[in-house]
Amino acid sequence: MSEHAHSAHIDPLMHVAQPDHPDQVAEARAAAGRAIRDVGHALVGHHAPIPLLHTVAGSLAALTGQLSAGPLRSRAEVPRDGEWGTPPPDGSVMTSYDERPVSGRSSPWGLDLTIMRDGDEVVGSLTLRAAHEGAPGRSHGGIVAALFDDVYGFVLTLQALPAFTGELSVRYEAGVPIGVPLECRVRLVETNGRKLSMSGELSAGGQVVARSKALFITIQPEQFRQGAAQGQPQGE
Repeated sequence: MSEHAHSAHIDPLMHVAQPDHPDQVAEARAAAGRAIRDVGHALVGHHAPIPLLHTVAGSLAALTGQLSAGPLRSRAEVPRDGEWGTPPPDGSVMTSYDERPVSGRSSPWGLDLTIMRDGDEVVGSLTLRAAHEGAPGRSHGGIVAALFDDVYGFVLTLQALPAFTGELSVRYEAGVPIGVPLECRVRLVETNGRKLSMSGELSAGGQVVARSKALFITIQPEQFRQGAAQGQPQGE
């Protein structure tokens, strides 16, 4: 067996197609998620005649009906080869399950994030778009809070520990701009028993526009798996 074949795998708790596990369904879902996000931003960010808006509403309603007719699926169905294992190497792109609401490539609500490891820190790069706008030209504050919460989750990958958010605070130091490249940088600050204290900053053009602190509470991997199993869809 080659070295590549020995080391290749589906990452723990992930739903991302890996080189030795091509997943045509995952790729198709990722493309659909991106298309839905693009429709949302196009709808919010552009004027459109009423007939076109009616066409959009009708087409989306029809597609929703077709999708809703399929079997139920849940987070618990995500492949889980292996355990919470070795953290990714420094400088590598980090991924998670495809439907992860903020950073997942298949999420209809995603922010089109690129996540990378930078030493002991995690860095998320993104550009917010029209549907993220709150005050004119600025992001909605809840988008920024969700961004921090999601990127903090990748610190758990570096620690090889499952955990849940216990506390999350954000200090908004300036307006978070729309249409400008942003960098969200976070790290683990302190460990105290099951408590993981983290901090982070969101920057635009080198200026810090928001700072955050968070407290995560670790759990045993088996507890995570049990919770996932309890979340299996039971039908309607």
